[in-house]
Amino acid sequence: MQNQEPVNKVDRNKIYFLIIVIMALLGINAYLYFKNKQESSRFVTVNTEKDRLKLEVEKIEVELDKANALNLNLSTQLQEDQELARKKIAALKLTLEKGELTKADLEKAQKKIKELIEFVNNYNIQIAILEKENKFLRTERDSLKTSADKYIVKAESLEKENQNLSSQVKIGAALKASNIDIKAYKSKNSGKNILVTKASSANKIIINFTIVSNALAEKNYHKVFLRVFDPAGNLVAKDDNMFEIENEQMQYSSAIEFMYNDDNSTYSIDWTSPTPFIKGKYVMLLYADGYVMGKGEIVLK
Repeated sequence: MQNQEPVNKVDRNKIYFLIIVIMALLGINAYLYFKNKQESSRFVTVNTEKDRLKLEVEKIEVELDKANALNLNLSTQLQEDQELARKKIAALKLTLEKGELTKADLEKAQKKIKELIEFVNNYNIQIAILEKENKFLRTERDSLKTSADKYIVKAESLEKENQNLSSQVKIGAALKASNIDIKAYKSKNSGKNILVTKASSANKIIINFTIVSNALAEKNYHKVFLRVFDPAGNLVAKDDNMFEIENEQMQYSSAIEFMYNDDNSTYSIDWTSPTPFIKGKYVMLLYADGYVMGKGEIVLK
């Protein structure tokens, strides 16, 4: 019995030691488990924060792109501010693309993003003001353009009216012939004219006419042009006898110039045919002041 007691005591000490070792191992395992769990949690938290920060950076960039899409004429200062912001965004992107970030790196990135968000907010306010000013200027410009267009249309209308009035006045002022009397003659060497009716005897035609009284007509020298058409409808005129009417060059057979005084005077045009007369009707047209003055005819037997 005396030898058994020391043995039991030794066994109990071993058991206690083993228990202590087991407890220590359990404690170490628990420590390592919680430590790994914390590390894993921290890794997840860091990656989540990185993703969030990347999203914030993208939002900031989108806001700048939206401002550019407005196609506003930015001031030099706004352009420089935007360029600086984009450089900071590019630097942040590079930082967030790193494999591992420390807490200090994240805090620095968060601070820069906060500054950028504040910048973009202020930038958008300035853009909104600029857009409002541009909209006001566009409205003013469109209003002025509309007014200018109205004035142009009105001016064109007035100019057209003036042209019409001027044309009417010009037409109204043109001389008109009346009492047109056309006779054929045979001129003798003595200068005496003998009235004839036959084509074979005639060598000259004299047209007598008066001018219709016209208060609008200019009391000045006027030129009258005569155009003669033979029975075949051919114009009898020299090639170099030209005058203008309604912006068109025309040949004339003869012309005279006289002083118009609105006094009911009678005027005459003598026309000697360069070729022998033929039987039939000769048509005479008189022109003055750019318009037809009158028309007459004579039939030669």
